[in-house]
Amino acid sequence: FAAGGRGLMTDGTGSEPVSYVASAKVLIVGMGADEQLAGYARHRTQFERNGWPGLLSEMQKDIGRISYRNLGRDDRCISDHGREARFPFLDEEFVSFLCSLPVWEKVDFRQPRGVGEKMILRECAASLGLRCSVRLAKRAIQFGSRIARMEAGKQSAADKF
Repeated sequence: FAAGGRGLMTDGTGSEPVSYVASAKVLIVGMGADEQLAGYARHRTQFERNGWPGLLSEMQKDIGRISYRNLGRDDRCISDHGREARFPFLDEEFVSFLCSLPVWEKVDFRQPRGVGEKMILRECAASLGLRCSVRLAKRAIQFGSRIARMEAGKQSAADKF
């Protein structure tokens, strides 16, 4: 939905949202962060069931299938709106850097959701002053956009658009 560049914006003070249309032609996409920094719930599940070896195996599967599972779909969706995607978390040097780190420097599942996963990104966000965002747990787009709730109620999300 973000690829369309249309939405509502608030200033955080409780005022009424204002509609906006973004003029950006290039979108920065976060693809690759969850796969490399154990951001999915299944990563926590694998760790709880099988320890570090299970977690590493699941993360390697995610990286191995990202090109045919996510990238093509997302690039087509963004291109369909006349925009171009950039994937900074899949930059070769960044991927190499993350691969050089032991997994326990990227994740600590002894911590609760919203703290233990994607620790490097959370630390960067904190250092940039984004303290409110640092402890937010991941919420998949289908849940963040409320599509899943519409589907559960037998109302097709397509009917809304």
